[in-house]
Amino acid sequence: MSVGLAAMTTAAVRTESLRRFFDTTKAVDGVDLAVDPGEIYGFLGPNGAGKSTLVHVLCTLLLPTSGRAEVAGFDVASQPLEVRLRIGVALQEASLDPAQTGNELLRLQGRLYGLTKSETEQRLRELTQLVDIGPALGRRVGTYSGGMRRRLDLAVALVHNPEVVFLDEPTTGLDPASRVRVWDEVRRLNAEGITIFLTTQYLEEADELAHRVGIINEGHLITEGTPAELKRSLGSDVIIARVDDGAERACNAVREVPGVDQVDVHGDELTVRALDGSAVLSPVAIALDGCGVRVRDLTLREPTLDDVFLELTGGHIQSENGQGEQEETGGDGDD
Repeated sequence: MSVGLAAMTTAAVRTESLRRFFDTTKAVDGVDLAVDPGEIYGFLGPNGAGKSTLVHVLCTLLLPTSGRAEVAGFDVASQPLEVRLRIGVALQEASLDPAQTGNELLRLQGRLYGLTKSETEQRLRELTQLVDIGPALGRRVGTYSGGMRRRLDLAVALVHNPEVVFLDEPTTGLDPASRVRVWDEVRRLNAEGITIFLTTQYLEEADELAHRVGIINEGHLITEGTPAELKRSLGSDVIIARVDDGAERACNAVREVPGVDQVDVHGDELTVRALDGSAVLSPVAIALDGCGVRVRDLTLREPTLDDVFLELTGGHIQSENGQGEQEETGGDGDD
């Protein structure tokens, strides 16, 4: 159903039946979403799901194939300059000149956005406090660590006081300590009233930061809600059993255990759902032993966003080691 202009402009970011195709590849296929002003919206999905393509459309770097999108009340296709004046963007690969100092880069960004010299200097003082970057601004970017480059990229995106900031996989490739530092910066920005659209493949990142999460797969927005709502929708604890072989035989045995609600097999992994996981953990172990299957590990945990994704799609958001696989960058700009 068509959404009128008045309704479209109530959100910081809104899309309506948004599609972006590359020849026969449907990178974004009919996405409808609305992000409230002042919200951190986490856009979660595996590599190739369409996350980066959607961000590129919202940032006016790609035109939609069909449908509509508005950012800060302006249409991304017909009013791209108005959108660009109101957004900050930090994409996966920070395009920072290694020969410049942080200060030089920020001053250049201020001039490009039409800020006066005094306005730019005021913003530099504010950003030094807002983004914890400190005296490193006087050094050349080529000397920065990965975490420092991420924080400088955030500062560059904020020079012109944007209403909406797009962060596309902001912590990919960072060590855990640097990742937590970036999370702190994101929270600090949001506390200033900035709307943040955050794409990520890290489950804990979406869980920690996002007020609401949208999960995308194969170009489709398959569900959205608060992280707590999405995990609660499963309504059960989760037992994970990894076996060497005989997963189907093990599945049949575990299904007979009283208190087990559902058992799914994905390769050598059994996902067992139960209302009271602690009560059925021991009977599940006995059932596995009784059917002659060698169990590599058996764990009980609360549901995660990956479990939600698994329930809806039959696959995992992340690879087995918990890290997203290296994203491929195609010439057509697909995610």
